[in-house]
Parts: sequence; C-alpha cells; structure tokens
Amino acid sequence: MRPAFDPESLPIVATDTRHPPLADVRLRPEFIRHRLQSPPAWDPELTDESRAYDRSLKLRDAAVLVPLVEREDGLTVLLTERNANLSAHAGQISFPGGRHEAFDIDRTATALRETEEEVGLARDYVEVLGSLPDYITGTGFHVSPVVGLVRDGFTLRPDAREVADVFEVPLGFLMNPSHHEQRLFRWVDGERLFYAMPFPREDGGHRFIWGATAGMLRNLYHLLAA
Repeated sequence: MRPAFDPESLPIVATDTRHPPLADVRLRPEFIRHRLQSPPAWDPELTDESRAYDRSLKLRDAAVLVPLVEREDGLTVLLTERNANLSAHAGQISFPGGRHEAFDIDRTATALRETEEEVGLARDYVEVLGSLPDYITGTGFHVSPVVGLVRDGFTLRPDAREVADVFEVPLGFLMNPSHHEQRLFRWVDGERLFYAMPFPREDGGHRFIWGATAGMLRNLYHLLAA
C-alpha cells in the first residue's frame, strides 16, 4: 500500500555538494538541442519509484512536456501547481501533461495535446528537442518526459478544473545541485528517499518541487552535465 505523507515536513538528509552547477554554455538552447538530439553515454539516476511501494502496480501510460521557455535572461522551466481537489497528485508541482489516449500517435503527441488542454500553450510555440528516460511514478504512471523549447510570445489559458497556478523557474536554479535536497520517509513497510528542489516564492515560502518532477529534472541535469 502506498502511504500518505507530507513531503515538505520531512527532514533534509542530504544536499548534493559533490556535483557542480551547470556552466552557462550548457544552459543555452543550442547546447541543449544538440545534447538531446545527439546524447553522449550517460546514466539516469532515477527512473522507477514504484519499487518503494508495489512493483505489481498496473501502470498507466502518460506523457509530460518539460517546457524550456526562452526568456531574455535565459531559459526557464514552466511548471504547474495542480488543484487540491484532483484525484491524482493533488496540489503537487508538476510538468504539464497527462494520460496517453488511443488516438495519440505517440507520446510526443500526448505531451503536446495534454499541455495545450491543461495550460493553453499552443504546440506551434514548441520545438520538440527530444526525450528523457521514461519514469515510473509511485502512483503507477509510466511517464514519458518530452523536452520542448518554447519561444516567447505565447498566451496561457490554464484549465481551472486542473490547474491552480502556472509559474516559471530559472533553469539555472534547477540545474544547480546545491538546490537538490534528499528527504527520507520511513513507514512500517519500508522507506522512500526522494529529491526536492524548493524554489523561493516572491511573497515568502517556497514552491515545493519534489518526487517525480524533481527526479526528471535530476535526470536532465545528468544528461546536460555528461
């Protein structure tokens, strides 16, 4: 059984001080485009959270867009805060995306369709660069993360039924391992170690990026650092 817990209340057991932040050149669109299209040999760190709970979970196919937005000050990552009343991942920070449907040609089509439905980002603004390794969540989703470069000038129309907020975080912040916390949750049947990347809010507090979203960002770091 998957236990319920408040991830933000758990203590920090480690912060990554071994790996350096990415150099500025590795945060530029041209480098990321080349790296996604011609990746070197590298190993993802996290791909399967279900092993912490029940590996017999029936997996549901899904895809998300990892939107890298071109801004004057550099790339940002567009993220959503899910509504608190949703049945899955309520209130969590996530990439836009959702379940794969039979009419979707492939996982890229799923990511683009779901992103447009969820936040109103038209696919005409998205240049698909490639994909990160598939990721299995502790809630039984088999997620394909599609990385897209988003040119400026778009207008968002978030679906209020699903999305409480849409915001952007500088890519440089997320690609700095000193911001990658590890937190540990223990319960009677086992334990789970997960990453969190809290991003300070202008009005105080943090945007608590954790779990699968943080895991995929951690894999993006390893790919760009390789």
